[in-house]
Amino acid sequence: MASLSIAPIVDADVADVITLWQRCGLTRPWNDPASDITLARRRDNSTVLVGRDGNTIVATAMVGHDGHRGWVYYVAVDPDRQGKGLGRTIMNSVEGWLREAGIQKLQLLVRRENAKASAFYQTLGYAESTSVMLAKWLDGREPTP
Repeated sequence: MASLSIAPIVDADVADVITLWQRCGLTRPWNDPASDITLARRRDNSTVLVGRDGNTIVATAMVGHDGHRGWVYYVAVDPDRQGKGLGRTIMNSVEGWLREAGIQKLQLLVRRENAKASAFYQTLGYAESTSVMLAKWLDGREPTP
């Protein structure tokens, strides 16, 4: 397993984290990544974990919980370093963070067309749920893909 220094995001990391998310194709026009980071840092039930190799950010995961279930978003590994165990390492940190918070189940969303991500999570023991996700924009927008 790859060795990373993993810690919660700090202000100086935000621009580099957003750049990594963009390189990994994780950002969408309807989600402002800077706002998502700010929201995740607002309370003690969520954060963005940053994995560093030396001084370089090479992996991230936004993690949080509602007191009952944990969720993870923006799992990213530098495209030039994928396949070296960094994704597994950051996900192990996510799971540990949730265990420390007393959360027993982690859920995540994968876009249907992202077979590579689905396969990755399955190697970590995740299974497709039989639940159907429903969504609604509270500001009145039409549904997004």
